[in-house]
Amino acid sequence: MNQLFLHGLGQTPASWDTVLRQLGCEKTALCPDLAAMVSSEEATYGNLYHSVVRICKNLESPLNLCGLSLGGVLALHYAAEHPGKVNSLVLAAPQYKMPRNLLRAQNVLFRFMPSSLFQGTGFSKEQFIRLCASMESLDFTERLSAIVCPVLVVCGSRDRANLNACTRLARLLPRGELQILEGAGHELNQEAPEELARLIKDFYRTI
Repeated sequence: MNQLFLHGLGQTPASWDTVLRQLGCEKTALCPDLAAMVSSEEATYGNLYHSVVRICKNLESPLNLCGLSLGGVLALHYAAEHPGKVNSLVLAAPQYKMPRNLLRAQNVLFRFMPSSLFQGTGFSKEQFIRLCASMESLDFTERLSAIVCPVLVVCGSRDRANLNACTRLARLLPRGELQILEGAGHELNQEAPEELARLIKDFYRTI
């Protein structure tokens, strides 16, 4: 099956390495570098999403999409616009309606951080700020009913910024399922990769 793994903002494709090894698909799954996908254009959510669409267009459907945080938002967006091309979704710590005030507060903090802290993510400090600002108006609430494939929503119990949104999202999706990883925070693919892989394996067995 075609599997696409989308990492979070501030991460790299390597953030999925342990999960992919646990799943036994490290050689077959596609895990693109989000920063590289918009390296030749302005780093906005719209440009990033259209790059994901182009990748998916070149893959044989149906697709099994897995994304964390920003990657989860991108996967959810694609499934809402192309429901017939998606076989399953695994969404780790996603938002379906952007918390505008939180994004703005994060951007204020980013402005005071040294640029060196953004090294290794593929995005510069300015790109981080621009990308987050471009996401403020995203709201997929009205499109969720179109996503008819099985969806696993996963969130860490310590991820307070996303736990409530994940709970609501799982309820709003026609075939949504929620799993909470106790003691884990936001970056589940790095903080709890074995546990996340186990949940994904169990989920795939059901579909």
